[in-house]
Amino acid sequence: MSAANLPANLSSILPPAALGMLGGGQLGRFFVNAAHEMGYPVWVLDPDPNSPAGRIAERHLCAAYDDAAALDALAAGCAAITTEFENVPASTLDYLAKFVPVRPSAAAVAVCQNRIGEKSFLRDHGLPHGPFIAVSSEGDLQQASPALFPAILKVARFGYDGKGQAAVDNLAEALLAFARFKGESCVLEQRLPLDYEVSVVLARDENGRVASFPSGENQHANGILDVSIVPARASDCLMSDAADIAARIAEKLGYIGVMGVEFFVSRGQLLVNEMAPRPHNSGHYTLDACVTDQFEQQVRALCGLPLGEARAHSAAVMVNLLGDLWYAGDHAREPDWAALHAVPNLKLHLYGKHHARPGRKMGHFTVIGTDAEAVQQTALAARRAIGIRD
Repeated sequence: MSAANLPANLSSILPPAALGMLGGGQLGRFFVNAAHEMGYPVWVLDPDPNSPAGRIAERHLCAAYDDAAALDALAAGCAAITTEFENVPASTLDYLAKFVPVRPSAAAVAVCQNRIGEKSFLRDHGLPHGPFIAVSSEGDLQQASPALFPAILKVARFGYDGKGQAAVDNLAEALLAFARFKGESCVLEQRLPLDYEVSVVLARDENGRVASFPSGENQHANGILDVSIVPARASDCLMSDAADIAARIAEKLGYIGVMGVEFFVSRGQLLVNEMAPRPHNSGHYTLDACVTDQFEQQVRALCGLPLGEARAHSAAVMVNLLGDLWYAGDHAREPDWAALHAVPNLKLHLYGKHHARPGRKMGHFTVIGTDAEAVQQTALAARRAIGIRD
C-alpha cells in the first residue's frame, strides 16, 4: 500500500488547529500558504516586523527566537511547531518540545547547524563525503595534510549562500583566511574536481515512510543557487543512489519533516555536500511541477498526515531572482515582469520582501512542460529577457 493510501494516524493534527512556524522568510511564507489551503491557521515567530511569512499569518510574534514570553505564547497557541531555517537555537526547539510536537527535532537540526557536526555525522555513519578536517585553532591547520590542498575553509556556523567561505590553495592562505574569520571554528574541505551538483528533497513521516521528489541538477553563481533543472541530466542509477543516500541520512537522524540534501558529483562519484533540515531552494520547482509540493509535505509530516505523492507531472527549470535585478547601476527600479508573464508556461513567485538588495533572494520563476530540452531553452531565454547575465 502506498503512503498516499494509508489512513491518517490517530494522533493526526487536523484543522482548525493552529500550527507554529519559527522563521518568517520565503520558506515560512510558502508553508503558511500551504497550511492555509489545508485549513490550518499559522502563528509565525520572527524578529523582523516585515517578515514575508509574518505578514500573511494569523499571528506574528515579533520577537527573538529565545524570547521566553513569545515561546510560551507559541506553545500555548499552537498544536505543533516547525522551522523554516536551521539557525533557530536548538535550545528553543528543545524548550518547545516539552509542550507540543516539534518536527524536525532539536537533535536533528543541531547536526545540520554546525558543519563540523554535519561532516562528522557523515563520516561516523559511513556516508560518502569529501576529505575534511575540523579546525578550532591555527595548530589544527598546521597539522593538515598537504594532500588536503587546494581546499575551502568554511565557518562551522551561520555560513550559507557562499558566506563565511574562502578558497585556499595552501597552508599560508588557510591561516590568513582563518584569521579573517577571527578564530571561529571551521572545517577545511578538500576542493574537489566537480562534474556537476545535484540535490534531493524528501519528506519523512513519523513512521519512517519516505517520499522523495525527483532530483534536481543545480547551477550556482557566487555561491548562491541560480538554476535548478528537473529531471537532472544524470543517469537513473546515480539519481537512485542519491535518493537512497538522502533517505539513509533522514533515517539516521530520526528525521520527521522535509529536508534537502546537496551532493557534489566528482569524477562520477556522489559526495554529500550539505544537509538542510527544512524545505530547500532547489525544491521550489515542486510548487508547479509535482502532484504534492514540498511545503504541503512539510504540513503533512508536521501534522502526522499521510505524505502526498511526490511525482513530477512536468519537466521543470527553476531560476532564482536576486535583489540585483532591482538595480540598474545606482538606480533602483522594478524588474520587467511583463517579459516573464508573456511566457505561457512560466510561473512567477515573488516573496514579498520589504527591501531588495544584491544577493538577496527576492523570488523565483519556474518554467514547466513536457519536453525537458524545450523547457530549459525557454527558461534560459526568460532569464536573459529579464536581464540576468550568464
